[in-house]
Amino acid sequence: MDSYLVRIYRREEDNPRLLVGVVEEPGVNEKKAFHNLYELWDILNPIKKNPGQSRRNGREKRNSKNGPNL
Repeated sequence: MDSYLVRIYRREEDNPRLLVGVVEEPGVNEKKAFHNLYELWDILNPIKKNPGQSRRNGREKRNSKNGPNL
């Protein structure tokens, strides 16, 4: 499990998606700024791409008789 310190400096009461702040990871000397809810989400959930892995790997197994098992 990852831990983060999220500091929100400003937010709009009528539009909670508009917020400004920074995210810090304990033990890492780096701050990442965000200017809306979507940027905060991207910081907290980075897309990790594995060049040799397809989207289906790990999600389903092929069974030659019955098709995919989910």
